[in-house]
Amino acid sequence: MLNGAVVSCLKGIRSKQPWLVLTAAQKFSVAGSNNPAISHFYSFEKSPSAQATMAIPDGCIDILFDCDASSPKAEVFGTPMVAIDIHLECQHRYFGVRFASSIIPNCLKLSAEELVEHQFSLQEVIPHTDQLFEAVVEEADFAAQVASFQQFFENKQARQLSPLTQAIVRFTGERQGNVRIDELAELTGYSTRTIQRQFRADMGMSPKAFGRIIRCQSAVYIINHRNQVTFSDMAFELGFSDQPHFLKEFKKLVSATPMSYQHCVRQQTYLDRIQSF
Repeated sequence: MLNGAVVSCLKGIRSKQPWLVLTAAQKFSVAGSNNPAISHFYSFEKSPSAQATMAIPDGCIDILFDCDASSPKAEVFGTPMVAIDIHLECQHRYFGVRFASSIIPNCLKLSAEELVEHQFSLQEVIPHTDQLFEAVVEEADFAAQVASFQQFFENKQARQLSPLTQAIVRFTGERQGNVRIDELAELTGYSTRTIQRQFRADMGMSPKAFGRIIRCQSAVYIINHRNQVTFSDMAFELGFSDQPHFLKEFKKLVSATPMSYQHCVRQQTYLDRIQSF
């Protein structure tokens, strides 16, 4: 069974990529961060028996280092909008950094819209990362990799969002993604056109698309952490018109039905992989 420290760490992660855990050969290491811009760090080796590895919408930017000795690389991933297959090499060791939802590092030389649904070479889009790259891919110890990245990022800032976008992100999170554009207009006092324009400039997507991501992640979080789950109640809680609508949306965004997803993440073999630092 998971100890209290691991449970606390996992509950603190609001943006989850569960299929990465299922991809791990043995342990999936997780470490929190004192920097509010960073959600957490993670590390794993892809199992030889793993098939496709899916990434689901999370509203986050990830930096993923492939630490293979013969062909190391590092890539920056923007959030997908539906479940997608990401190519990972079997028996390669990976180290990842997930920024908090809606956070874009200011050192990243890309617009928000360029990031959504795309991936880029780290060294092409963040200047002066050669030393960081070498430190991470040559280090076998997870804690040392975390320390190297934290040292690199300690004097860097998150990109400043407009006050309007900050308010929309906060309200969308509080409502678990269940929010309409007319509600946002009433909340903020801005027109729907202004809201759409400013939010897309800051986040690279519409408020509706962001709400869809947060609602997806809210469903994943509830299934992972709530002991008693009925999918009809969850559909109502998250504002879906009915249960079939919820089931269809969940499958599209998570690449599994809620029931099959619940079966995967409640298995002891899934839980035993996770190791918190």
